[in-house]
Amino acid sequence: MFRGMEYVYAVWRERSFSSAAKKLYISQPALSNSIKRVEDKVGTPLFDRSTSPIQLTDVGQEYLHAVEQILAIQENFSHYLADSQNLKTGRLTIGSGAMISSYLLPSLIARYKERFPYVEVDVMESGEGHLEEMLLNGVIDLVIENSSFPEALFERQLFQQEHIILAVPKSWPVNGNLLAFQQSIDNIASGSYLNRRYPAVPLQAFQDCPFILLGPGDENHERALSLCREHGFVPRVILTLDQQLTSYNMACAGLGAAFVSDTLVRSTLPHPDMVYYKLEGEAARRDICFYYKRNRYMPQCVKQFLEDAMTAAAAASI
Repeated sequence: MFRGMEYVYAVWRERSFSSAAKKLYISQPALSNSIKRVEDKVGTPLFDRSTSPIQLTDVGQEYLHAVEQILAIQENFSHYLADSQNLKTGRLTIGSGAMISSYLLPSLIARYKERFPYVEVDVMESGEGHLEEMLLNGVIDLVIENSSFPEALFERQLFQQEHIILAVPKSWPVNGNLLAFQQSIDNIASGSYLNRRYPAVPLQAFQDCPFILLGPGDENHERALSLCREHGFVPRVILTLDQQLTSYNMACAGLGAAFVSDTLVRSTLPHPDMVYYKLEGEAARRDICFYYKRNRYMPQCVKQFLEDAMTAAAAASI
């Protein structure tokens, strides 16, 4: 009954016997005969030939639905075969927020593509909620994010931990009393500023200063408010934005202090008009993790990328 299904599928896709015949490199009479044999097996027409373009009959619609399921099974088997061919083919789709895709993914993907040049790698940038939805629906294979996804639905692997620091315009008078707490770019780049010998700034020293925060609902917004509450004040917010990099650039322009990750500071050019302060507290630390859907088959190309990323993270922590 499904012998010749590719002919039915081609005619439906092209909405024309003649166009389908050209795509299949067979004559139109030969195609028509093949379709007729399938219809004889089914016992009823699959196409309404009285319309232009042609339409499926009710039975034809059900037949096409079954064909699509068969094609999906074939595609899954093709993925399996691709895995067994030492990654000479494959496709990997990674989701992340804009900052992580800008600063963490490029080196990981470059190393991976150097080893496996024939694997296609796509990156989809979006917000946390949309990334979770796409991962759950199988649109993407992996997500790398610094926010938490539901453990009941997703597995996670810790990639690295990042820390929130305070970026402050150097011209502010308050900095004069806090010289012992200021961190150099070199210390931040190496991670040595996290050593206990470098003290965290008393954040309440900035309670009268203007702050630039990310918008309500963003995890960074909640962390910033929590850090300020721990030090006994509510920040005077003069500007709320969508992106951490934008908030940092606004701070560099002298508009306010900004809570930014050490990942961002390490990855951007040093700014001569800024000073940086270490922060203490649970809200100042967060995990960057890879997430993938529980109980879903993971193609070898995805497993290999995850393995390579974990190896890179381990090497960087030494």
